[in-house]
Amino acid sequence: MPSFIDRVVLHVAGGDGGHGCTSIHREKFKPLAGPDGGDGGHGGNVVLNVDPRVTTLLSYHRSPHRSAPNGTPGMGNWRRGVDGKDLVLPVPEGTVVKDAAGNVIADLVGEGSSVVVARGGTGGRGNFSLASSRRKAPGFHLLGEPGQRCEVTLEIKTIADVALVGYPSAGKSSLIAAMSAARPKIADYPFTTLVPNLGVVEAGETRYTVADVPGLIPGASRGKGLGLEFLRHIERCAVIVHVLDCATLEPGRDPLSDFDTIEAELAAYAGRLGAQEADPHLTGRVPLMDRPRVVVLNKVDVPEAAELADFVTEDLQARNVPVFAVSAVAHTGLRPLSFALASYVNQARLSAPAPEVDQAARPVIRPAAVGRKDEAPVATVRPIDHPREGRVYQVRGDKPERWVLQTDFSNDEAVGYLADRLAAGGVEDELVKAGAQGGDLVLIGEADGGVLFTWEPTMSTGPELLGARGTDLRIDPRLRRTNVQRREQYHRLMDAKEAARAELREEAAEGLWTDATAWDEGDQ
Repeated sequence: MPSFIDRVVLHVAGGDGGHGCTSIHREKFKPLAGPDGGDGGHGGNVVLNVDPRVTTLLSYHRSPHRSAPNGTPGMGNWRRGVDGKDLVLPVPEGTVVKDAAGNVIADLVGEGSSVVVARGGTGGRGNFSLASSRRKAPGFHLLGEPGQRCEVTLEIKTIADVALVGYPSAGKSSLIAAMSAARPKIADYPFTTLVPNLGVVEAGETRYTVADVPGLIPGASRGKGLGLEFLRHIERCAVIVHVLDCATLEPGRDPLSDFDTIEAELAAYAGRLGAQEADPHLTGRVPLMDRPRVVVLNKVDVPEAAELADFVTEDLQARNVPVFAVSAVAHTGLRPLSFALASYVNQARLSAPAPEVDQAARPVIRPAAVGRKDEAPVATVRPIDHPREGRVYQVRGDKPERWVLQTDFSNDEAVGYLADRLAAGGVEDELVKAGAQGGDLVLIGEADGGVLFTWEPTMSTGPELLGARGTDLRIDPRLRRTNVQRREQYHRLMDAKEAARAELREEAAEGLWTDATAWDEGDQ
């Protein structure tokens, strides 16, 4: 089994943020000196970084699940939790990162290029950070946010100056072995090469790399014969070299038809790349079909192959492509070929756009306006049909969903703080605009996994509504009776007793019943 892995699916997870801390500072003569709960630490990110020492994705193929460390919870005495360290994953140069839907996240080219694929969660705030003029000693804290979890696909696209393409067993591996120090596996059966081989060639003062791409067959642009897995290694090459087998015994094949077939597959694959491939300003490279072509007629050490090479040379030159007759086995014609490829590579390097590095440019910071009347709401509200609860009002927005994740619903004061945040953010106003009324069901987040509750319009909060730490009188109204209320309740009870006695006296006067204590035996 080859150890070269050029495509893996990686399951990454950022670290969870640590929870905040609820604590009250105590010292001598100051038993309640105010809140001192610290914030939780942030979770670590998962970062992909280009490392020139890494050439394969084999380690991620064997262990595809990677997660960053979590942040630690906050502590008392104003101590903040420790942030989780970023998990840096080294990847080879030329790695393309895609999400689960197939969209390109990043194209990592150049040493040091990096991208964050899974962000860590934000640490929760402690009660010291939540203290305010109205809430002087909060009895709750905010929870840490969970880290981002996603699935990304890593693909390697070989970075080489020259790409050798052709049919299987055309002699590409033998050619790269003859021109460089690379020693790929060479055999006389098709599809000997299953992974690209790289070789370094020196021609005078020019040094360039050559990629031996596995053999292509008709239908490769549609995935036949793993064509799509092989064709992507050609995208970054500056020069394309057609290696044509002049000694093949397969019926229906000749150098001209092989050239036309491979060119048709390259054109079909260029069409699959989309409009981005045709725009050199976006890719920094010449479109695939506009790159220089070189034809190599291989195996001319065979007499019949040499005659065929002489026969097709004029037809190929008529298509404005340079032709070289070589023999990888006999090492003939390799030196002129290496210098010709060096000249094409130098031209491609000179015509390549220089990297835009403007150190003099200064960042422009434009802070968002505060208090504008046309400011966009923090959430959108729309009625939906819930699969289990029926008609509900769904609230979607980054801030409300984050606030829900940060709330400890076992603490009434934390729930009251969430209600205040939703009201201050304009969520309740949006609910009223959508037609919601008190008692309606409201869903914050997605239909699966969101928080569902019965909505009651929030009363204006104040110190008088804040009870003991960890409680909120709006949620659990445990009101203590005043003396006036007790007196009124006592008078109502006494009035009810007197009314019952009066009713009994009236019934006795009417003879409806007799008092047993006044009954005499002589009355029989």
